[in-house]
Amino acid sequence: MTEVKDFKKLALITGITGQDGSYLAELLLEKGYTVHGIVRRTSNLLRSRIEHLRRDEKIYGRRLFLHYGDLSDSATLSRIVADVQPMELYHLAGQSHVGVSFEIPESTCEEGGMATLRLLEIVRSQPQSLRFYHASSSEIFGNASEIPQTESTPLRPTSPYGCAKAFATQLARVYRESYGLFVCNGVLYNHESPRRGENFVTRKIARAAARIARNLDRELVLGNMESQRDWGRAQDYVQAMWLMLQHHTADDYVVATGETHSVREFVEAAFAVVDLPWQKYVKHDSAFDRPTEPARLVGCADKIRKILGWNPAGTFRELAHEMVEAELAAIDSRR
Repeated sequence: MTEVKDFKKLALITGITGQDGSYLAELLLEKGYTVHGIVRRTSNLLRSRIEHLRRDEKIYGRRLFLHYGDLSDSATLSRIVADVQPMELYHLAGQSHVGVSFEIPESTCEEGGMATLRLLEIVRSQPQSLRFYHASSSEIFGNASEIPQTESTPLRPTSPYGCAKAFATQLARVYRESYGLFVCNGVLYNHESPRRGENFVTRKIARAAARIARNLDRELVLGNMESQRDWGRAQDYVQAMWLMLQHHTADDYVVATGETHSVREFVEAAFAVVDLPWQKYVKHDSAFDRPTEPARLVGCADKIRKILGWNPAGTFRELAHEMVEAELAAIDSRR
């Protein structure tokens, strides 16, 4: 008797070892999915975010599978998609640090733009229907012409990363409208968690506050502290990704809290967790300032709230508290 696959519960994730990928994998597994992830061979030592899943014998090799692949290798990507035959494909991979994109603009645009094109072409060639999620970014709005930004706000990126995402976002729309593919752009504003990369400012701040509190560091050096962002929780934002692919029609959605806070406010909230005066430890270095700073990026999430029923959970200060407490726990576990 031929085994029939449950296509409705089969998902493929690029960037599964990242912050969003790891939370999304957990969410999908909780919902009964079989999850496949694409990883680079060079990421062998960078899988800490999903290590707890890989060590679970009830999950890994049964409902969670990893495949070696690279975003620049269309042949391998095609083979993986053909072998897995997913019903849902979440494209999260790529260099995602705005500041770093000024240092490595070519590879940032290759990973953020051309890789998305490769995947869209692969999706178009599949015999079975496939729902595709593309991880867009608020950085596509850059020097925004309006505040807050919505799905119809003109794209005016101010960084190589923003340009790459703007290109990929437009491509996703073109493939949806021209070929009738089920493609969604999730225009996600900054979202943080204890799993955020250490080169991102929120993780840098949380880690420094914890290390200073435990007498492991003495100072924290930052760039522009007046820079403002719309910061949410990554755990909430991957829920939004999933909701987009469950709706009966594909569309684009802004995912945001609708509030902005400065880097200074995050510093204040983080150091308050360890009851330390941040002014004593934090220093400014203009070398960390970006060549160009985007306008006030704050998203209007009315559309996803109204159509998909999504709402963010937790407050800005709760996010800072969660991140600092995770850093303290990690330090204390090693002692």
